[in-house]
Amino acid sequence: MQHFYRKALVAFVLLLAADALIAYFCIDRSQPSASLLPRDRTAPRWHIAAITDGAHGGASKVAIRDTTQQSLRFDFRLSDAIPHPWAWAALQFDGAADLSAYSTVTFLAKCAPANSLILNVTVVDGGAAKPAMTFFSCDEKGTPVSLDLTRLAIPEWWYDAEHVDLSRRAYTLDRVVKLEFGGSQYSPRDLDAHVEIGDLTLHGRDDRYLVALAVILVTGWSAFGIGFFRAQSRALGATVASRLRKDLSFVAYRQLTVEPFEDKEKADILRFIATHYAQSGLDLDGVAAGTGAGRSRINDVLKAELGMTFAGYLKKLRLTEAARLLIDQAGATVAEIAYSVGYANSSYFNKLFKEEYGCSPKGFRNLASRLNTATDLSARPGAAARHAQADHAGAE
Repeated sequence: MQHFYRKALVAFVLLLAADALIAYFCIDRSQPSASLLPRDRTAPRWHIAAITDGAHGGASKVAIRDTTQQSLRFDFRLSDAIPHPWAWAALQFDGAADLSAYSTVTFLAKCAPANSLILNVTVVDGGAAKPAMTFFSCDEKGTPVSLDLTRLAIPEWWYDAEHVDLSRRAYTLDRVVKLEFGGSQYSPRDLDAHVEIGDLTLHGRDDRYLVALAVILVTGWSAFGIGFFRAQSRALGATVASRLRKDLSFVAYRQLTVEPFEDKEKADILRFIATHYAQSGLDLDGVAAGTGAGRSRINDVLKAELGMTFAGYLKKLRLTEAARLLIDQAGATVAEIAYSVGYANSSYFNKLFKEEYGCSPKGFRNLASRLNTATDLSARPGAAARHAQADHAGAE
C-alpha cells in the first residue's frame, strides 16, 4: 500500500500543478486586455488625428504634441464662434476595430488647467457613424480614469441630425472607428489647455474561460477521486490477497499437528495450541497446564519452529481463522466471528484485524468477495484446521 500511496501522491501533485497552469491560462484569458497607449501587439492599429469644428464654421483649434504613439499629448482652444464648439485629438483606427471583447477603458489623464473633458467613442451603426460619449475630470497631477464602454450616452443632437428614432439608443463595440479626447461643454472658452493621455488600456471579461475552468476542475478532480478509490480498492485487494498467500506458509502449525514428531513434547505443545486457540481465556499458563511443559519450553518451541512468541502465534492463529470465516460464513456477524476465534471484545478484534490485513473485517469481506478468494481460502486454513482437529480427536 505504501507504493500505491506514493504513486497517488505523485499523481495528486501532478494534477495540482496541471490545474494551476490551466487556472492561470483560463483566468488570464478571462480578463482580456489591450494597451493602446503605448500600443501592444494585441491592440488594433491606429493613427492620431486632429478634429475640430472648423468645417462647421467654428474657430476651435487643436495641436498634436506627441507623434511617438507612447502617449497622446495635445493642446486645444475652444472658440465661441459656434454654439457647441469642439476640438479633439483622436486615435483613429485603420478600419473599424472590433472592441466587443472589452467593456472598460482605463487611462491616466493630465491637463492644465484642471478641466472636464470628454471621451467620444465613434461606432458604426447601420452605416452611420454614431457617437457614444462620457465625461471625465483631470488636473495637472494626473487622474486615473476608468470608464465603462458599455454605458456611454448617445447625444440627442445626433438623432436629429441623422433622423434616427430616439428609441435606438443601443450600440455595439464590434465596429469602432475612433476614440476621441478633447474639450467638452464644461471646458473654458478662449483659453489654451494642455492634455496628456497615457497608459490607455482596454479591459474585458470573458466568462467562458471561467466556466471552462470550473468544468475542467470538477471533471479532473472527480476523475481523480473515482480513480483513486478504485485504485485504492485494487491495491488493498492485492495487499490482502498477498497477505493471504503469505499466510499459506503459516498454516505449517496445522501440518505440524498432523505430522509425526520424534519430539513428543513439541508435538503436544503445537497440537494443544492448534486445537485450543479459539478459547478466549487461553494463555501461556493454560498451555503449560494442558501439556505439562514449562512456560520457557513453550516459547522456545514456538520460536524455534515458527519464529514467534506465544502471544504473536496465538494472535496469528485467531486472525487467520477469522479471515477464513469472514469469507466462508457470509451470514455471520463480525462480532460472532470474533467470539468464535477467541475474542470477546469485537472492538479489540477489529483493531487487531486491521493491523494485520490493512482493512476492517467488513472491508476484508467485501474485498475478498470481489477478488473471488473464497475458493482459495476454503481450501487452506479451514480444511487444514479441521484435519488438525480430527487428528487430535483420533489421538485422544
